[in-house]
Amino acid sequence: MTTYAGPLGKDIDISPGAMPQLFTGSGITGIPFSMQNCEGVLVLVIKTKSGGTTDDLAIDLQEVNGAGGTPRDLDIITDYWVKSEADLDGDEAWVKTTQSAGSEISAIAGTSELGVILAFAVRSQDLSDGYSHIAVNVPDLGNTDTEYGCVIYIPYGLKVQRTPV
Repeated sequence: MTTYAGPLGKDIDISPGAMPQLFTGSGITGIPFSMQNCEGVLVLVIKTKSGGTTDDLAIDLQEVNGAGGTPRDLDIITDYWVKSEADLDGDEAWVKTTQSAGSEISAIAGTSELGVILAFAVRSQDLSDGYSHIAVNVPDLGNTDTEYGCVIYIPYGLKVQRTPV
């Protein structure tokens, strides 16, 4: 048997929203991602557990008019899903949270001392006229934390499919 790329390039792609780094200090400004070649994107925010502080995970979704354009809040997040545990090992259940439509997911209570995977989807049609990209920012979670994390974009419904070579 051999391994294969599965849905990669055909059904989904993968792109960084923020490379792995500390979620402390000045916060993270997300890398703009073009929504022009896909139906939507699944956004994953992954963070490690901290050393016992109270700084819970939060994010802010932006729409951007071009790769280097001006960002503004994209107030469309109504549902998001979280897996959390002291040591993420794949046996956690997804827990759905519903909120009023907004660009921010405010501090998710109880996540400071847990490893967390946060997921939500953005559809291309959710962007305002003239906006073609999204970016996900993570605010400073506190100067005393040692939480590392990253943001990953997984576009789906690709309009142009590229089989990996």
